[in-house]
Amino acid sequence: MVTGQGGIVIEGLRKVYGQGDTAVQALKSVDMIVGPGEVVGLVGPSGSGKTTLLKCLGVILEPTAGRMVLGGQTIYDGAWIARDLRALRRDSIGFVFQAPYLIPFLDVTDNVALLPMLTGMPNAKARARALELLAELDVAHRAQAQPSQLSGGEQQRVSIARALANRPPVILADEPTAPLDSERALSVMRILNRMARQSQTAIIVVTHDEKIIPTFKRIYHIREGQTVEEAGEGRSLD
Repeated sequence: MVTGQGGIVIEGLRKVYGQGDTAVQALKSVDMIVGPGEVVGLVGPSGSGKTTLLKCLGVILEPTAGRMVLGGQTIYDGAWIARDLRALRRDSIGFVFQAPYLIPFLDVTDNVALLPMLTGMPNAKARARALELLAELDVAHRAQAQPSQLSGGEQQRVSIARALANRPPVILADEPTAPLDSERALSVMRILNRMARQSQTAIIVVTHDEKIIPTFKRIYHIREGQTVEEAGEGRSLD
């Protein structure tokens, strides 16, 4: 679990839209802990606050109150603590979405290497980092391919490589297996768990996918803006 040296800590997080009689409490009181190297599920019905919570964690939406710690760094405590939110998103948070959103006119290697390049990493070093990740994710043989030439499973692996490129302490995955069949969905979860352990990354997976829910050791249910933790099955992915 979190020791203060990494992972995700959320305490009493609230988000209110509007004011007065028209105010809507999207998040009422959210508490979560995700340790370094841990993959945790976040589930809940539509309108329960999952998207709002993910946007707050992704430093896209400002909460109303509470506290957030990402990678051992307090980023919000009643107000934003971090001054450069764009740099925080770039350096500390990896995003994996339902759709891979790969850049169609860049090959696979450059799709993964682009973010490190934008942070100032020399091109050759960034491409070497990309190739290392592609090899770990078993898609190195597609390094020179265009996104349109990849299968859905291969595209999702490349998007995971891109999320890991800057070695972020936190990854937020929003329905990453929704478009995949059972075999590919479980393969993505196997990869996320392996990369979490190897890099000591804390990963939250927002999902409705019944195929992968049994793989989580811990699950947070969000209902009407509040979270409840429960033990998951932790079914083996081996």
